[in-house]
Amino acid sequence: MRIPVNTASHQYEVVIGNDILKSAVLSFEDKLQKADQLVVFTDKNVWEAQGEYFKQNFPYDFKVFIMPAGEECKGFENFQNSHTFLIENNCTRKSFLFAFGGGAVGDLTGFVAATFMRGIPFIQIPTTILAHDSAVGGKTAINHPLGKNLIGAFYQPEGVVYDTNLLHSLSKREIRSGMAEVIKHALISNENWLKELMNTPSITGIDNDQLALHLKAGIEVKADIVSKDETEQSVRKFLNLGHTYGHAIEAAAGYGGLAHGEAVVIGIVYALLLSERYGQINRQFTKEFLQFAHQNGYPFEKLEEFSFETLEQYLVKDKKVEYGELQFVLLNKIGEPFIQPIELSECKEVDREYRSLLMEVSK
Repeated sequence: MRIPVNTASHQYEVVIGNDILKSAVLSFEDKLQKADQLVVFTDKNVWEAQGEYFKQNFPYDFKVFIMPAGEECKGFENFQNSHTFLIENNCTRKSFLFAFGGGAVGDLTGFVAATFMRGIPFIQIPTTILAHDSAVGGKTAINHPLGKNLIGAFYQPEGVVYDTNLLHSLSKREIRSGMAEVIKHALISNENWLKELMNTPSITGIDNDQLALHLKAGIEVKADIVSKDETEQSVRKFLNLGHTYGHAIEAAAGYGGLAHGEAVVIGIVYALLLSERYGQINRQFTKEFLQFAHQNGYPFEKLEEFSFETLEQYLVKDKKVEYGELQFVLLNKIGEPFIQPIELSECKEVDREYRSLLMEVSK
């Protein structure tokens, strides 16, 4: 399956299928033949789990830079080490990067590609479900100790190769985290698709063929939005549903304390409570969604570890703050997202409402 992504700055394709790594990489031959060096960025966990498959199926000579796993990959130190590796290996503007890993590897590699010698080409080869979202659309970034993804650039890849064979080694937690972005794409686009997901007996037990169709649908939603708004001036902001409150709890938990998708689902329920006030979402749906997420193991108990005052300091540093007001993505109804400025005092009120709802549902 091939999904076109047409942005103002660049056109490329997402190639998705099982066991396609070799054929998909060969389809970029005209670009890769011009490269003086191919460098693969990965992390130690991915390379241990998937390195053999990669080496057997990658059809060219390459150098590999193995990075620390998790959010440490997106720190300043690793960003500098990445550039050092490229400089020491005599890379030039004609060199080509590959991001082989999850969202953190993709974000870091993209930002290195955007900044090394003012920009070199790269291809995303995601190895997680979560990265079906982050690998598409050209958002690249590293973290600052004071906030997630605050330093980065919009920089599109030359293509995305999504070999679903790489998903076999994922843990249930990684599958759950990745499916959060699939659920988000359904919430902002299609009620029937959302119902199908919510009626699935287990979000971590979907068979491969069905999973590929869900991922394709998610990528199509993202590709459509990115084609309309590459640099997040308008509709691309809708992709942040659940992320404002979600990023705050993710940061409060310390990077790695909560998986990104787990934090996003916690943030989606918060956004649904706000949507009851500003849209047509009702309490019954919010409860149904919360119960569905709860049954699928999303760790709402984490919220008890942090007061609103703790989360507040991260909320106010969010990239989506404009003129001192928090910009939340809410739903008028399923498939109809909109942006709503919310004052901090109301955020606190809804946080209190959220905590009492959690007590009610988890009884």
